Amino acid sequence: MNSFINESIKCSVNQCRHHANSKNFCSLDCISVGTHEANPKMDQCTDCLSFEVK
Repeated sequence: MNSFINESIKCSVNQCRHHANSKNFCSLDCISVGTHEANPKMDQCTDCLSFEVK
């Protein structure tokens, strides 16, 4: 269970290993954001590259 809550990084992905569990925040100090598109134009084209499955 992640006891650290980084209130600067909001996250609602409960399936992520870094989710803060008790609140919708991340437990990492920082995250990496990337894209899976050659020319992203919408938020759906971006990804949290720090995601790890629980």
